[in-house]
Amino acid sequence: MTPDKVLRPLKPLPNLIFMSRWLQLPLYLGLIVAQGIYVWVFWQELFHLVLATFGNADSLTHLLDAVTVEGGVRPTKPNETVLMLVVLGLIDVVMISNLLIMVIVGGYETFVSRMGLQNHPDQPEWLSSVNASVLKVKLATAIIGISSIHLLKTFINAAHHDDKVIIAQVAIHITFLLSAIAIAASDRLMPHPTPGKNH
Repeated sequence: MTPDKVLRPLKPLPNLIFMSRWLQLPLYLGLIVAQGIYVWVFWQELFHLVLATFGNADSLTHLLDAVTVEGGVRPTKPNETVLMLVVLGLIDVVMISNLLIMVIVGGYETFVSRMGLQNHPDQPEWLSSVNASVLKVKLATAIIGISSIHLLKTFINAAHHDDKVIIAQVAIHITFLLSAIAIAASDRLMPHPTPGKNH
């Protein structure tokens, strides 16, 4: 180990400030609990979809209420539109779950402590180059994907939504898109360290 690599003990105040990063640990543990809740919701909705497909009236009512199919004659089994809306809802849960994983793993690795996943066969490809800036861009992209699913669900079920609601959702989606472009552009303008260069 070269002299410049020798670890020197921190003074008490800097050490306290540096150790304060571990206060984020309960937050990430809380997000893991939220991830578990999303898994439960996913399987619950999938269970209702299977039962409704085989004619269970209570499960069908649950699905129709969830996708805002109101008034008129309700189908006795999930039709193509209902199936599409329910599946899009399941995809939405998966994408939010992916977002949670990015925040939990990427945030912990960036702001709390190294996880030592180098050369691990299951290391996410994006984690090898993650930093606060890259994490922001990836989160913005994930949010756009989630917003797209919500917008598609609204368009498919447009008859049950007010025009103002649809316009507001489109405006919000465009705002997310422009924000992601601005974040990505800002990241490109910022100086990045050259790989292999000694600092």
